Amino acid sequence: MPDRTVRMYNPTHRFDTPAETFPASDPTVQWSYDLDARIQEIAVWNGQVYVTGVDGSITAFDTTGDLQWQFKTDGAIRSSPAVVDRTVYVGSRDGRVYGLDTASGVQRNRFDIYRGISASPAVVDDTIFVAGTGHGCIYALDTASEAERWRFETDGGAVNSSPAVVDGTVYIGDPDGYIYAVDAARGTEIWRFETNMAVNSSPTVVDGILYVGSENPIEGEGHIYAVDSSTGTERWCFETGDQVYSSPAVVNDTVYIGSCDTYVYALDKQKGTERWRFETGGSVCSSPAVVDETVFVGSGSPFDNETHVYAIDAATGTEQWRFETNGSVVSSPVVFDRTLYIGSDDGTLYALDGTGMELSKRTA
Repeated sequence: MPDRTVRMYNPTHRFDTPAETFPASDPTVQWSYDLDARIQEIAVWNGQVYVTGVDGSITAFDTTGDLQWQFKTDGAIRSSPAVVDRTVYVGSRDGRVYGLDTASGVQRNRFDIYRGISASPAVVDDTIFVAGTGHGCIYALDTASEAERWRFETDGGAVNSSPAVVDGTVYIGDPDGYIYAVDAARGTEIWRFETNMAVNSSPTVVDGILYVGSENPIEGEGHIYAVDSSTGTERWCFETGDQVYSSPAVVNDTVYIGSCDTYVYALDKQKGTERWRFETGGSVCSSPAVVDETVFVGSGSPFDNETHVYAIDAATGTEQWRFETNGSVVSSPVVFDRTLYIGSDDGTLYALDGTGMELSKRTA
């Protein structure tokens, strides 16, 4: 199949159903690899699997499970890498964005913003857009010169939302309760939308509408918003039973998103009305992946005993199967070339398929 980017390093955060298939029956473990550290996120590009961990590592595998390289930063990595032009960009809590060679893992460049980074970078043309944790700034960095082009300061503190970049505009949420639209070339504010709740979810922009979750951890409240991406006016708002860290997947006419109330929701894209909800065994901080009419999502948090990844029928919300790991699944599943990749808090990367292959367990 052709090279393409998958999941969080799509700068628009629009995740249409790709030309993939995955069996609806129970999968088997094709291979697994024990990284001995909680896995944060997974990305796949050009037949290579990239995995980030809270131990500050980014590790590359081929699709058979052979380790290709590993690079260690000086802080935890809590986000997905962005892969562009044979360079992997990843932000670390050590306050740096690293550019690594996709084949060797050798550092090509480094960007110092001197503040921890929890959000995933977005790369468009020759610019990296990334948010810093602890001071509420969004940065535009030049990939060639490593220079800062601009910075935009929000009214909040630690920005955990990852930027979506669409048609020259950067969209991002903030713990101050706002969603911001910022001019990508100049770093000036276009509009802001007030939610009155922290926005740690990352926005998805589809057909002129921005979709994002919000949360009030004190009251245990959560909402999902649809906002006009040009004007910043609200289209609709849907209330969940708890916080929404999960980021939405928008496919065809449906928005799929998880909540800490244990449910995965399917909402009408235009009206915000509920089509179905599916109950898991714990918080759903994982962001759904929708492939071949199936929703894949992880569940669990440090505060519950849930350890599963679920496959849910996208049309009806009925369970197709579940796969149990030995830890919470906060990372988001990725499907590439008929293989489902899952990262767990048990420190293991799992590659699942439906061909009945035997388990091959690797260790670092």
